[in-house]
Amino acid sequence: MSELIDLHTHSYHSDGVLAPAALVELAAKRKVSVLALTDHDTSVGCAEAAAACAQHGIGFVPGIEFTAGWRGQEIHIVGLGINTEHAAVQARCTELLTLRRARIAAIGELLSRERALGGQNIATDLLQQPGVPTRLHLARELLKRGLARDQQDAFDRWLGRKRPGHVPQQWPGIEGAIEAIVAAGGIAVLAHAHRYKFSNGVLGELCAAFKAAGGGGIEVSLPGTSPNDTARLLRQARLQGLAGSVGSDFHQPGFAWRPVGRFAKLPEDIAPVLAQLRPQ
Repeated sequence: MSELIDLHTHSYHSDGVLAPAALVELAAKRKVSVLALTDHDTSVGCAEAAAACAQHGIGFVPGIEFTAGWRGQEIHIVGLGINTEHAAVQARCTELLTLRRARIAAIGELLSRERALGGQNIATDLLQQPGVPTRLHLARELLKRGLARDQQDAFDRWLGRKRPGHVPQQWPGIEGAIEAIVAAGGIAVLAHAHRYKFSNGVLGELCAAFKAAGGGGIEVSLPGTSPNDTARLLRQARLQGLAGSVGSDFHQPGFAWRPVGRFAKLPEDIAPVLAQLRPQ
């Protein structure tokens, strides 16, 4: 059986639900051999994850998932093998946390005007907690209050485009995210590009811009990718000379289709990102 690796996971330091050590314990039960923690716009959980991986004999890759913008679209860029304390990484995290907190506050204010919320601001408690506040946190709160059937329904009814809690955000460009990752000794990987609602042509333009800015890889094996999605991602990897990355984008237990750990097997002509990394 192919080696199980996972180069895209989240803990409760961003929008996951598990502590880094608990995430590693779950990965160990799944017999994952290499794990990266890639929380949104923070690397604070990497030290705990590294220590837990050492205890379980799992190779650890310190990482992050930066939020960026390209042509008005939110783009996510995973940084793998980074020096988590590098000044460029920390400066980017500080900038993005400020933007995130302002957006969450604005969403909370909008939703508090809705009759179903009874004037309550569901962002207040979230903004008083440590960690990176995200819309997924708000979706979980809406679900807990019985205002959505599931997390996706919370986005569809309350948080998505043209919904009562929609607040558009202009994120810093992809170039700055890639620059910070590379400066910190890491490899920049374009995350879940199949989810962006781009035509093949526009996706190609994004991947070309990503490569030109210093990007090194693209995620080609993730949950929910159809054969057509995978073919599109592999085509871009070949056209741009990007290494292939695999990950679960794990956030919480309970989703059978998104367990920690992915099969690492890639087509022979696609260089694995893992080959460029040195797990701790």
